[in-house]
Amino acid sequence: MVRLNVLELLERQGHTKYWLYKQLGMSYQNFNKMVNNETQSIKLERIETLCMLLHCTPNDLFAIDWEQPDTGEN
Repeated sequence: MVRLNVLELLERQGHTKYWLYKQLGMSYQNFNKMVNNETQSIKLERIETLCMLLHCTPNDLFAIDWEQPDTGEN
């Protein structure tokens, strides 16, 4: 399963979820789903914005968890 590493990146950089939420300007419900890996898709524009805010590449944003199968339920 592909997952978003946003929380780990925020912790390493000393930022909070609230900081990122305010920077992105999206609804809290959608933001929370995104950072908790409870969404099915993320727009390319959002990936680009995350990379700019977190000073990282898309490779840094995502990880593949080979142990957990993608059930398609999220």
